[in-house]
Amino acid sequence: MEIRSLIKNDFAAVSSIYLEGIKTGMATFETEVPTWEKWNASHLPFGRMVMVNGGEIVGWAAMSPTSNRSVYKGVAEVSVYVKASARGKGVGKALLLKLIKISEENGIWTLQSSIMPENTTSKNLHINCGFREIGYREKIGKLYGEWKDNIILERRSKLFV
Repeated sequence: MEIRSLIKNDFAAVSSIYLEGIKTGMATFETEVPTWEKWNASHLPFGRMVMVNGGEIVGWAAMSPTSNRSVYKGVAEVSVYVKASARGKGVGKALLLKLIKISEENGIWTLQSSIMPENTTSKNLHINCGFREIGYREKIGKLYGEWKDNIILERRSKLFV
């Protein structure tokens, strides 16, 4: 398996993996995959990556800014998605650890993630990669008419003390 930068031509595979996550009902509040243009505009230009196994993209990761305010320029939200057939094989962990490294190389001092409580696999992945639970947002949004909660996790870089 190899991690490499995500490029526009990868977006069909990335979209397919994202759609698998959407269909679980516990990975995101999104109900549709955005266009490349919308996705591209909402993610930071660095730290976009895919995991490739035998020529097939089996996972992806990226970061989004949490705010447009300059005081928060070092804070980003992470996204990590793994193809259903590749889950449980270390893909998510490899992507998240690489994302952490790239974030620090680009001046990101805090990474955040909002995870639905029933997504225990994602929560455990983040905790195993140095994130800690910092809060809980009750009924933060609706998905298909049902209120959903979020657990907020963060990882503060030790490089920026």
